[in-house]
Amino acid sequence: MSSDSSELYPLQHRPGRHASPTPAPRSPTPEISRRQVVRARSWTGPHRDLRLLRRACRWQRRVATFAALGYFAVFLTLTVEVPSVMARPAPGGLPAGLFLALVQLPVTWLAVVFYETTARRFVDPLARRVRRQSAQAREGEPS
Repeated sequence: MSSDSSELYPLQHRPGRHASPTPAPRSPTPEISRRQVVRARSWTGPHRDLRLLRRACRWQRRVATFAALGYFAVFLTLTVEVPSVMARPAPGGLPAGLFLALVQLPVTWLAVVFYETTARRFVDPLARRVRRQSAQAREGEPS
């Protein structure tokens, strides 16, 4: 589940706001003065950094989760669908099923190490930048 609420509220259609080959008839009173001016979404600035931070966090969670749960799903599928493979001897004389079950621990550990490494390398610098920009914005505000 994503914490990005912008996906929950899609942009709403505003009639008369698109390019048209024929100009729309003008009303005698200016309609623009009554409406709020809608600002275009900025793809730069502090909101861009927040979007990048959300995207990096989502990507990081998905990859680590799919790595750990994917291996577990493969193990369960092999156990149910091909039990003869799981009963064969594996390296060290263990049955293949037990060997694959024990390999789940290092796979989960590697997923956690991957998560921590990518957090330090990609997500933490973005979070620091957002924090620094918000502190600068608070300092620049009149009290």
